Amino acid sequence: MDQLPKLRPVGRLERCSTARHHLKFYHNVAVAATYTLPRTFTLPIKAYVYKACEILIGQHPILTAVPIGEETKEPYFVRLPNIDLSQSVSFQERKHGFPGADDQDEELDALLNIEHNVGFELPLPFWRLVVLTDDADDIESRLTVVFVFHHAISDGTSGKVFHKSFLQALQSLSSLTADDVKEVVPSPNSPLLPPGEAIHPQPVSISYLATQWFKAKVYDPRDPGLWTGSEIKVPLETKAKHFVLPQHISSTLRERSREHKSTITTALQVLIARALFTHLPETFTKVACTSAISTRRFLPPPITDDTMGVWVQEYIEGFARNDLSDTASFPWSEAVRSRATLAKELGKEGRDASVNLLRYVDDYHKDLYLSKVGHHRGTTFEVSNIGAFPAGKAAEGMARIGRVVFSQSASVTGNAFEVSVASGGDGCLVLTFTWQVGVVEDLFILNVMESVRQEMYDLCV
Repeated sequence: MDQLPKLRPVGRLERCSTARHHLKFYHNVAVAATYTLPRTFTLPIKAYVYKACEILIGQHPILTAVPIGEETKEPYFVRLPNIDLSQSVSFQERKHGFPGADDQDEELDALLNIEHNVGFELPLPFWRLVVLTDDADDIESRLTVVFVFHHAISDGTSGKVFHKSFLQALQSLSSLTADDVKEVVPSPNSPLLPPGEAIHPQPVSISYLATQWFKAKVYDPRDPGLWTGSEIKVPLETKAKHFVLPQHISSTLRERSREHKSTITTALQVLIARALFTHLPETFTKVACTSAISTRRFLPPPITDDTMGVWVQEYIEGFARNDLSDTASFPWSEAVRSRATLAKELGKEGRDASVNLLRYVDDYHKDLYLSKVGHHRGTTFEVSNIGAFPAGKAAEGMARIGRVVFSQSASVTGNAFEVSVASGGDGCLVLTFTWQVGVVEDLFILNVMESVRQEMYDLCV
């Protein structure tokens, strides 16, 4: 590996993921999408998947890059000479067929519970595909493509970009022949796209820096009523489960959010916080939510909505029991308040964000992760929403995309649980909950999920 061409140093935010991956504190991210291939696609499914992968490898340089020296203070990216798809793409036939339009995909959950507990090892790429197939339909072929990737090479939005590119690739393969398909794909010579700090100043005001330094080094009082699950502990074992909102409920929830001058994301924050207070003892009066936002809107070319990499930051929103639980009706005012927090964060255009403080971190492994084991978490849950794929029918004879499911590994030093959100071409909103074994009880999370799901229905019928 030392002989491979060095591309660039791993960026600051990317280094968070190389450090925690090395420590086994966080393993990966996944975005799964179900595709339908038209009857004119007569070759085996593997041929179309392999060819689509070849096209994407040529389009997105990060798919051939791997970080070297995750255990060091100065990791860097190198380029693999080629990608052997037989080593990075696997196929599994479904045992129970594809779920119905509004049903949960239990086979996908079972797969995610395996994949989110497996990291990456050199010399293989730091991504993999698992393709779930079903041979029951003789007219059209359906497949669920699960893109699993290291967080240092892509963020959640990049998982969406991958599938957008994958769909476009499939739609270009109507005349594919067996001779066109490669198992080993040579890597392109394209340079890696830059990390955020290379193209954005990431400014930090003196007041913001002083406040964060004081909290980190002097005194950061913890509200005794804040619930954040157990103390930070190892080892990491992730559990994952998703639920699907039917298309008519999903579209109504979007309409309700717009009517009340909120958003899907901020409404979800309130829904989850309310569900937590329903199932937590009365002594817990506060919860804190972190939400991820893409920074691509602040960045100049070549970074766009169609590039793959890691350009993201987060902000925190707090919720109090008295503001959420003292009313039988849904408190839209709290969702509006949360939207104002989001608008304020976006208005800073990357200034005074927590990611900007990474320039002051010397030892990521120790300072950001190892030193926190045994201590309280700072926040309760995360909501990360990669948004919607365009709905609508593809042209006749074209591949089309349906259900999309976004998920991620639990994080040892992160929230008590994560909620990853996406909406596919079928118009269904999907929420995936992931949590660390021993940090929260399975039954507690399942009860919270059911309360969220039920209130979503109550809001939309």
